[in-house]
Amino acid sequence: MLTEKIFTVAHLIDQAVLWVLLVLSVLSIGMILERFFALRKVSAESQRVRAKIKIALQSNSVEDVEDLSKDPNSLEGRAASYALKHMRTSGSKGLSEIFNTFALTEKPELERFLGFLATVGSNAPYIGLFGTVLGIMKAFNDLALAPEAGQQTVMAGISMALVATAAGLFVAIPAVIFYNYYSKQVRGIFNSLESVKELCLAYAKKKGV
Repeated sequence: MLTEKIFTVAHLIDQAVLWVLLVLSVLSIGMILERFFALRKVSAESQRVRAKIKIALQSNSVEDVEDLSKDPNSLEGRAASYALKHMRTSGSKGLSEIFNTFALTEKPELERFLGFLATVGSNAPYIGLFGTVLGIMKAFNDLALAPEAGQQTVMAGISMALVATAAGLFVAIPAVIFYNYYSKQVRGIFNSLESVKELCLAYAKKKGV
């Protein structure tokens, strides 16, 4: 019967779910660490650029974008460099598109692995719940096959099944936390890039190009 086949599958898969969660946990930790080191430097450079832009605005010196374009260590500096090269050859026409294209080319690298962390964060609890349901099914099926086992055996089986739910939450919570944290960093970087674009546009208007 179909029900018997389902119980047979439950006996085989409940432990496999824990192994799947373990693999997801290891992958998530690896990606979290990779993004930490990759985004730390980029975010620090963006904060430094934002400080420069703030000073440029306070001193009403849009020409500071020329100094910024000589900074190859930051995304904003490279974007400003491309923008100034474009202005020298084509004026301000298409300047916004230069920045938009630059942002689109950098976006996949900045958001690398974030999709995986979001997927793990949203689905790991359900995988754990699936393992728990299978474990409970297994516990009651064992009781049905061996009534003399008693309540203690069922409780032991259920308690083991609940481990899958706890494991799912253990995997999901760090993934969600760091996904939100890194997404905020990426948004800050793109906001900084947007501010450089506006500064370049102001520079182009001032130069009359």
